[in-house]
Amino acid sequence: MIEPQHRRLFVTLFSLFAVYGTSFTIIGATLPKILADFKWSYLAAGIVIGAGAVAYFVFTYAAGHLVKRYGPRTVFLLGLGSIVAGLAFFATAADPLSNTVLSAVIGAGQGCIEIGVNWTTLRIDTRHSGRPMNLIHGAFAVGAIAGPLAVSVLIASDIGWVLVFRGIAAIFALLAVVVVLTPLPDAGSEETAEAGAAEPAHQSAAYWLAFGALLLYVGVELGVSNWVAEYFSRVFAYSAAAGAFLVSVFWFGVLAGRFGIPLLYKGERHGRLLIAFSALAAGALIALTLLGYAASSGTPAGVGQVLVFLVGLGCSIYYPTVITLIGKCFPRAQSQAVGFAATGGGIGAFAFPFVMAWLAEEWGIKAGFIFYATFAVAMTVVAARLASAAARTGTQSADAPVIPVHDNQQG
Repeated sequence: MIEPQHRRLFVTLFSLFAVYGTSFTIIGATLPKILADFKWSYLAAGIVIGAGAVAYFVFTYAAGHLVKRYGPRTVFLLGLGSIVAGLAFFATAADPLSNTVLSAVIGAGQGCIEIGVNWTTLRIDTRHSGRPMNLIHGAFAVGAIAGPLAVSVLIASDIGWVLVFRGIAAIFALLAVVVVLTPLPDAGSEETAEAGAAEPAHQSAAYWLAFGALLLYVGVELGVSNWVAEYFSRVFAYSAAAGAFLVSVFWFGVLAGRFGIPLLYKGERHGRLLIAFSALAAGALIALTLLGYAASSGTPAGVGQVLVFLVGLGCSIYYPTVITLIGKCFPRAQSQAVGFAATGGGIGAFAFPFVMAWLAEEWGIKAGFIFYATFAVAMTVVAARLASAAARTGTQSADAPVIPVHDNQQG
């Protein structure tokens, strides 16, 4: 599925995105312990998580322009430096203020890595198959599983759970060295491709629908990932360690879809797959929410674990498929289009935790999951409209040129 000349680069991107995935899930996995040990309210936790999301969406937008001007290497190193600095000190003190600042530093780095990896993967997917993008985002799921598992082990063994943040910071520092030594696409390659573009990307409906799709999706995905441990702890009386394991169950479902679809599906009807899997996620999340209200009647919590897996499976191809569709629609403006769509995801990651924290504080965590189920339905509706708009836009777009990958002297 990966052309031979791109495999070394793909391994680097895969490794980077796997560790990147851990940085998105370990805060959610440790949330029950953070709330208990630091005596935070749901609102304080929402502010800390939201700060990272604000920095994330600001830097996804900025990185979409930086990668075109300076090349992916500069964007990668800026992101890695920020993440290392943030994770090295996060949760060293209990006060929410310092952790809010550190969360923002981590989010800024995450925004840079997101755009750098997505842009580079689009440049090496010269056949527009979408398979490299699914595999790369499968790497994200690998890390998203490994992080909560590590947290669960540390909690169960009474070893300091904060060590997981320091360990991942050290791995990111090593990856910065790998990025320096890896050949990357030229920053100028997209400028050549953009010459003679027929119309600005922002005049297309697909451009805005991709923004809306990722706004809803990332809010739902990270919302479930960040709060499912607390949901099962409160509703089904799970321990903190068992709750952290549920985060891994969710991401295992994501992993199954992101690796399984490229292997099993060889067609090109990305839009139809997007709609079908989004509907699966919405249906499973609705069922999980209803199960929470039925918990007192003796419904086995094991059913909830299956539903968490199905939510993850339904979410699995949403993000990579949206990025693939938008990259195919705008081959002459990929950095701009991908950056803008990812900014929508960052806004969703910022806004949803505040709403969830307020609902959980005022009405209970079950009410918060009604909120996520509602927006899961909305993201399915937007996915259907995006698939239709992308089909129309794609027929009007010229194929992107084959871009050779070699060492980028600018970055």
